[in-house]
Amino acid sequence: MASGIEVTDDLRHCDVLFGIKEVPVWALQSGKSYFFFSHTIKKQAHNRKLLQEILAKNITMIDYECLVDEKGNRTVAFGRFAGIVGAYNAFRMWMLRYHEIHMKSASECGDMEEMLDYARHHTNVIEPVKIAVTGSGRVGKGAVEVLKNLGIRQVEPDDYLTNQYDEPVFTWLSSRHYLRNPNQETWDEKNYRENPVDFERHFLAYAYCTDILIPCHYWNPKAPVLFTADETRSPHFKIKVISDVTCDLEGSVPTTIRTSTIDDPFYDYNPDTQSEAASFSGDRNITVCAVDNLPCELPWDASKSFGDMLKETIIPELLSGQHVSIDKATLAKDGHLMPRYQYLADYVLEPES
Repeated sequence: MASGIEVTDDLRHCDVLFGIKEVPVWALQSGKSYFFFSHTIKKQAHNRKLLQEILAKNITMIDYECLVDEKGNRTVAFGRFAGIVGAYNAFRMWMLRYHEIHMKSASECGDMEEMLDYARHHTNVIEPVKIAVTGSGRVGKGAVEVLKNLGIRQVEPDDYLTNQYDEPVFTWLSSRHYLRNPNQETWDEKNYRENPVDFERHFLAYAYCTDILIPCHYWNPKAPVLFTADETRSPHFKIKVISDVTCDLEGSVPTTIRTSTIDDPFYDYNPDTQSEAASFSGDRNITVCAVDNLPCELPWDASKSFGDMLKETIIPELLSGQHVSIDKATLAKDGHLMPRYQYLADYVLEPES
C-alpha cells in the first residue's frame, strides 16, 4: 500500500499468479497460469494430487525449477540462501551437540549479516573438524560463502582425504569427486548428466574422515546415492552432523527420513535401528537438519534476491511475447502434460496410496 499498490485477496481478475511453495490443492483456481515450485518433476509421491488437480482444472503450470537460460543454468532460485542457512545450521548442531551452546536460529537474526556476525562470535571454539560440502551450484556456493565468512580454510579434496589439520577445514565436492564411471578413466560431465545410471558412488572415503556433511548437490533419482543406510553402521563412518540442504526424501542422503521445521529443525538418526531418535540423544547417532524451506529463515535477503531475479528475467520475457524459457518450464497446459514432461504421465495416473 505504501507504494500505491492495492493488496487484495480477490484473485479472480488475475491471469498469472506468482507463488513460491506448492499451492494447496483446495486453493487452485481453474484456468489460471501459475508460477511456483511444484516439487513434482521427480515424481514426488506427496505432490501427485497437486499435479492431478492442475490437469483437472486446466491450469498452466510453470515450475521455477525448470526455468533455465540458454546454457542450462537456472534463472530463478532460492538456492544461495538455502545453502547459507544450511551451513549455519550445521554449526548450530555441532555447537549444541558437542559444546552445549544454544545458538539462535537464522530466523531470529535481522538479516544475513547479523547472522554471520553472531556466528563469528560463537564458532571460534570449534575444534579441528573436517567439513564436506557437496554440490557446485548456487546452493553449494551459498554454503561455501558462509564457511569462508567464518574463516574456515578450504582444502583440496585429495588433501582432505589424506591430511590431518590443527584447525577446522572444509572441502568442496562436485559429482566428479564422489562418483565414478567404471568404463571411463576421466570425468565426463555431459555423460553423467545424460547417463547417471552408468555411474557408481565413491563417497565412502570422504565419509570416513568427515565430521560435518552439508549436502547441497542436485540429485537425479537415476544417480547413485551418496551412501547407504547400512554403511552408516560401519565403525569407520565418521559423520556425526548432517545439514541436508538437498532435503530429498528417499534421496541420496538416507539419514534424511523426514523433513523437519524451522521451529524444530533437528533430530537424530540411529544407524543401528535405521530410524529416528530424539535429537542429541546418543553418541552413535547422526544429528540431522532437514528443513525444506531454509530461505524462509532469512526472509528479507531471500525475498529481495528472488524478486530481483523475477524482475530481471521472467517478467520481461512474460511481457515480451517471446516465451522461450517459460515454454520449456511449462509442465501442463489446457489439461495436458506438455511434451517435455510426458514422462510424468504414469506418475499422474497412479492412485493415491
